[in-house]
Amino acid sequence: MNEFEWRRQMHGLRQPLTPQRDLWDSINAALGDAEPIHDQSLPDRQPIRPRRWLMAASLAASALLAAGIGWHLYFQHASVTQPIASVQPAPASTPSIPASWKPADPRFAGAAIELDAARMELQQAIQQAPHSPALQRLLDRTEHQQMQVRQLAHEAG
Repeated sequence: MNEFEWRRQMHGLRQPLTPQRDLWDSINAALGDAEPIHDQSLPDRQPIRPRRWLMAASLAASALLAAGIGWHLYFQHASVTQPIASVQPAPASTPSIPASWKPADPRFAGAAIELDAARMELQQAIQQAPHSPALQRLLDRTEHQQMQVRQLAHEAG
């Protein structure tokens, strides 16, 4: 068989084919004679009442989860917007470290770089808008965070 004959046979398969006898009669007869199967491994259908209770419980759990997330975000936002003056300053025992501080501990190095870059950007922004209380609050908060990271690095040794 060459490729031409093979392609001709393949195109012939696309044509609809009618069965030689009616298949539905034999299917209906086989289904009519069969007894219903009662498999013990299959669970029975649950009644509607427990399903409604399950749906109500899942909706209540979803509402509680959403409320918990909202509560957490509310208090997290409240702690971020708290004024800097109310935050306790670091103890006086913290050694004086220069503004561009590079800790040896790699756990603190990334935070030190990010905070130093943020402080420099805020100082540049304050030079452009010297009377901005929001920028000054951000700078104060950044410097406070730098002080906390330095204190943590000093305590970690």
